[in-house]
Amino acid sequence: MTDGGTGRLPVAVLGAGSWGTALAALIARHGHPTTLWGRDADVIAAIDGGKENPRYLPGIALPERLLATTDLAASMAGAGLVLVVTPSHAFADTLRALAPHRPEGAGVAWASKGFEPGSGRFLHEVAAEVLGPQVPLAVVTGPSFAREVAAGLPTAVTVHSEQADFAQLVADALHGPAFRAYTGNDMLGAELGGAMKNVLAVATGVADGMELGLNARAGLVTRGLNEMLRLNRALGGRPETLMGLAGMGDLVLTCTGDLSRNRRLGLALGRGQGIEEAVREIGQVVESLQTADEVMRLAKRHGVELPISEAVHSVLHGGLTPVEGLAQLMAREQKAEYVDPLLG
Repeated sequence: MTDGGTGRLPVAVLGAGSWGTALAALIARHGHPTTLWGRDADVIAAIDGGKENPRYLPGIALPERLLATTDLAASMAGAGLVLVVTPSHAFADTLRALAPHRPEGAGVAWASKGFEPGSGRFLHEVAAEVLGPQVPLAVVTGPSFAREVAAGLPTAVTVHSEQADFAQLVADALHGPAFRAYTGNDMLGAELGGAMKNVLAVATGVADGMELGLNARAGLVTRGLNEMLRLNRALGGRPETLMGLAGMGDLVLTCTGDLSRNRRLGLALGRGQGIEEAVREIGQVVESLQTADEVMRLAKRHGVELPISEAVHSVLHGGLTPVEGLAQLMAREQKAEYVDPLLG
């Protein structure tokens, strides 16, 4: 579905936080008619009237052609693509709200990362249940800080879908001079990488907050990737997905970049700050708090050992202090690095 034969794809972006705003701005700059929907009337008024999101992306000018509204039905009118960019805990409710207004033939993609709270289901499983098998689905993931994308800095992501033509349609809308969008068809692996890296970013943040050095950070990132690969294999994902942008790329960015909310949480904990105070100061959703629970549920269900993720889970729930978590990891028995290729 294109705009009047121009070849431009009308896009509705749902979620006016930092990432939703950045992606809407990106797509609008590529010439696609783009409407951004959000619940906060003040934020939407600032975007639509002042072309700035002062709450989430202050100081970054948004394109004049980007429209914004609090009217969900109006935002989706005539859209050929719906892109959901809400926190994972709001994902299912957003899908149920958009379903009656989705234009016929419009596929649904999302750039949300995490699991459905409580059930631990992947977001593609939630989307298939809510929207039905006839709606094309895709996940957008990879190493991408919203502020850098909004500022036009070079970025690469990957779009995974079971339908190659829909993955390509989404990638085409995103792809541009400073933004590369690759495609793939391993939705499970792509979503696991995007969710699990948030848990591991807390671990590296804690280590850096405790001033344990760059060696410790590199060790945690590498062994964290190994944990992702082990769980991914048990769930049926493909290892190459996690060796690319959806896994290693996103992991490295989130574990080393201070724009990461999850890393900043770890830094605060490593410096002795309490969880509630740290989250309050961050001021946005910190996905690792919920994702750590779901990762450990999956690990136990499939009999996969994840020592770093388990230590993070215990620290986040007050079962261990950061110092105790470090001691626990360092006391583990010596063993071979790899038992199987890419796994150990």
